[in-house]
Amino acid sequence: MERYTNLKGRALLFLLFMLFIWFVNFSARIVFSPILPILEDEFMVNHARASAIFIFMSAGYGIAVIASGLLAGRIGYKRSIVLSLAQLSLMTFLIPLVQNFFLLYIFSFVLGFSVGLYIPAAIPLITEYYAEKNWGKAIAIHDIGASLAIFATPLVCLLLLHYFPWRGIFLVYGCVFLACGVVFLLVSSEVKIFNPPRAIFRDIVRIRSLWVMAVIWIFGAGSNLGIYSITPLYLTKELGLSIDFANTILGVSRLAAIGVAVACGFIVDRFNLRKIMFFMTAITGVLTVILGLASVRCTGVVLFLQALFVTGFFPVGLVAIARTFSREMRGLATGIILALSFFAGGGVTPYLLGVSGDLYSFRLGITILGILTILASTLIFRLKELK
Repeated sequence: MERYTNLKGRALLFLLFMLFIWFVNFSARIVFSPILPILEDEFMVNHARASAIFIFMSAGYGIAVIASGLLAGRIGYKRSIVLSLAQLSLMTFLIPLVQNFFLLYIFSFVLGFSVGLYIPAAIPLITEYYAEKNWGKAIAIHDIGASLAIFATPLVCLLLLHYFPWRGIFLVYGCVFLACGVVFLLVSSEVKIFNPPRAIFRDIVRIRSLWVMAVIWIFGAGSNLGIYSITPLYLTKELGLSIDFANTILGVSRLAAIGVAVACGFIVDRFNLRKIMFFMTAITGVLTVILGLASVRCTGVVLFLQALFVTGFFPVGLVAIARTFSREMRGLATGIILALSFFAGGGVTPYLLGVSGDLYSFRLGITILGILTILASTLIFRLKELK
């Protein structure tokens, strides 16, 4: 297929539609966070059991992104995305039927699996649709969807909770996913990687940069999704704020981060990618430490600043993956890195923070996470491909 050489007209319109799909896709990944205090009260579970939802979701996500990375190029990136949207629609229609908390673990796993099918197909699809000179801009614009979801999901949940019980939120999501799947099926073109090397998985796991990138991404995801997932619990159960106020703080803290994600996409096409990635990660670690030590009065401000920098990590990190690995390896590399990072950073990290909240305090866990993120940022200089 002929690639778009600029981001105007149909090229921009298609990219904005992909942005919206990523927005609702990512929103489903984090929708449990704003309603977690309600689930704790309704099902009478502690912080650790409630936070374990993110482990199951991240496990499903991790398995899916690896499977998608291995198979999406063969079965077609378009088909993979349509399958993701169809499964998401089905799961969000079924979750409102749950009456036992354990069943939420099962549905969370399948929901995470459905979300995980998307991004390893979307990134290679974008790099096939657009010229390489525009990869940074295109990937950054697409990744605004995640930033918008992180900002808007608590506020959307807060709005919907005024009209529906928490179960009704998932019915709304189900309708949106169904509509997106139908439209995407009609407007997109299929892209496949024909005859990929059979030994590609064996070859890619031997590349040191894959594992270095994965460790960096684990702490990037932990500082973002790990903190995000437990913030409503932290603010309501430990700091004594109302759930409305906590979700408002959580949403507003992500507002300016949307602009940062866009800016980073334009910056990486012009400046040293490795230095930008290090700067984003290191400052994120410092602000995470401060978040764990800040007073109640300053928590909102620090959370805002921390979100400002950690959000910029993801578009930069995705461009780094695209530039580090070849066309044939790109989808699988994205899948493996995202699988490891979102399982450990987006699943295990909030669980461990929940355990910290049960045993001592959320503050201790947040501070330790910040210190580890600072240490992980130094690994960026071991990525020789980004020189």
